[in-house]
Amino acid sequence: MLLSYIYAPSPVQAQYRPETDLQELFRDVQLLPVFPDSKTFADCVPLQEPAFILQAYREQRQRPSFDLKAFVLEHFLLPTQPSSNFTTDTSLPVTAHIRRLWPVLTRMPDDGGGSLLPLPHAYVVPGGRFQEIYYWDSFFTMLGLQVSGEKALIQHMVDNFTHLIHTTGHIPNGNRSYYLSRSQPPFFALMLHLLTQELGRDVLLKYAPALRREYAFWMNGAEQLTSANPMHRRVVLLPDGSILNRYWDDQPAPRPESYKEDVHIAQESGRDHEEVYRHIRAAAESGWDFSSRWFADKQNLSTIHTTDILPVDLNSLLFHMELTLAEMAELERDPAEARLFRQKAKARRKAILQHMWHDGDGFFYDYDFVKGTTTNIPTLAAVFPLYFCMAKRRQAAAVAGRLRNDFLKAGGLATTLVHTDQQWDAPNGWAPLQWMSIQALRNYGHEDLARTIATRWITLGTQVHENTGKMVEKYNVENLELEAGGGEYPNQDGFGWTNGVFLKLITLYPELRPVTEKEPVLMQDH
Repeated sequence: MLLSYIYAPSPVQAQYRPETDLQELFRDVQLLPVFPDSKTFADCVPLQEPAFILQAYREQRQRPSFDLKAFVLEHFLLPTQPSSNFTTDTSLPVTAHIRRLWPVLTRMPDDGGGSLLPLPHAYVVPGGRFQEIYYWDSFFTMLGLQVSGEKALIQHMVDNFTHLIHTTGHIPNGNRSYYLSRSQPPFFALMLHLLTQELGRDVLLKYAPALRREYAFWMNGAEQLTSANPMHRRVVLLPDGSILNRYWDDQPAPRPESYKEDVHIAQESGRDHEEVYRHIRAAAESGWDFSSRWFADKQNLSTIHTTDILPVDLNSLLFHMELTLAEMAELERDPAEARLFRQKAKARRKAILQHMWHDGDGFFYDYDFVKGTTTNIPTLAAVFPLYFCMAKRRQAAAVAGRLRNDFLKAGGLATTLVHTDQQWDAPNGWAPLQWMSIQALRNYGHEDLARTIATRWITLGTQVHENTGKMVEKYNVENLELEAGGGEYPNQDGFGWTNGVFLKLITLYPELRPVTEKEPVLMQDH
């Protein structure tokens, strides 16, 4: 039964890891830096055995004429986007543009290469600098694939994630070797429910072993927690006996794909470097990299303390995973296991409502278990208990009021109320959080506010497409004349989850289709 689900990662086929295989060569290339974007070298493919390249570097670097960039270009293949000959036709409506993008963003299965982990089936990438799958992105991309009738591609992506669970022990942040030490918000159960809409409830039986193993990864060490040792990886035991989850990463080192940025932050912080790296990587696992929700002073990345925080969105996702595991057990005619998982979900809901709800503010917050109090940093993560119907009606009404009064802007919902130089803060709005918020509000009958958010978001996306020919990663929802910014890299074009949410919202609100739309109505929810 449950005891057999103890997390034990399978050995991954020997895989190139640039940060360890290249040692000081990797560090020197990233810190010089040879490339403006740290991700470039992490994604380069070595043309010889890494040990051979490293030895050559050690022999040649002392020469007066040595040129590090020339050395890299001689020994590595730079990452390139597959040629698609795609050109934006701005005369087409935005929905047609998105459907034309699916083949451009689709990658065929291959043997990997460099740091890329091979996958057995076709998959969709976000676009821009992101030429691999991303875990939580993919759920929102699938929403649009469903609207577009791409049932087989949704199945392929679910099977790829299942493959990763069975070969690595979990779903990594993305299919790169340097992402193996962390995951992302656990949306796999939601992907399975999406697939059941296409193929029926037998999907839950087929993928039950994979979801059990995913759950074991997130709950690893929970049975061994004691008041003397209340933390292990992603699980934390609270004084009242509740067990809740946090984000984590086993590697206290700079992220290979953001190496120089992480080194700089650690140096600037004046704190223990390994501690800072751990908090940075945990925030990367959250998908919100970076946001004031993780900062002790609410403004500066150098004060990051992610692993001290029990996030409301993560724990809501795990509540849903527990309910899904209960449903799977019922289909397997195992009432004892179904009862066990329902009890776990009930206990988690009780802990979330007790520790993450702030009655005075009428809002859900993350919980700082080190301080024993809510963080009191308002973010759109507060909608997750509503999305999964965990909140009481009065709580949902209070959250809706706060969204209307504080978060609603000209182009949709702002991610937080704090302006920093981070991308997961105001004035930026992100497609996945618009979707979660709109559905959360609909669950509790706040239809008018949900429609207002959808209208503003779709209008903004349409306008940006008409002006630039692009669907972008994030949007400035406060000043519609300005691009979204902040973070470690420029705003990216593509863009998987923006496309998916846009198409799905238009199926919910067909009256919001652009007036230039001349295509047949997209299929509705099943």
